[in-house]
Amino acid sequence: MKVSKKTGENYNWGSNCDGWHLVNNDDLSIIHERMPPGTKETRHYHNRSRQFFFVLSGMATVEMNGEQFEVEAQEGLEVPPLTPHQVFNRTNDDIEFLVVSQPTTKGDRILLEE
Repeated sequence: MKVSKKTGENYNWGSNCDGWHLVNNDDLSIIHERMPPGTKETRHYHNRSRQFFFVLSGMATVEMNGEQFEVEAQEGLEVPPLTPHQVFNRTNDDIEFLVVSQPTTKGDRILLEE
């Protein structure tokens, strides 16, 4: 079955951010996300889940283990388990990216103080 942002289950998170589940299984999660200008996610890590962030449009800033990475459109960044990380949109435009998680992050997100 074909899936897209138009057909995926939509949810809101953070400050006016959106996510669309493209694959939502226990062993694999693929989410298309959108972050408006000036938004960020809460710093966190995962005990089991390995993630890969792939920017579709715009430029995301990813803080990973204290180091900042600017990830532009058509670039990606892998985040291993147990690695504190946080995504920011420090630009004036929306950013859209894919988050691939294996296994799913359900029940595996440990929030950290900022």
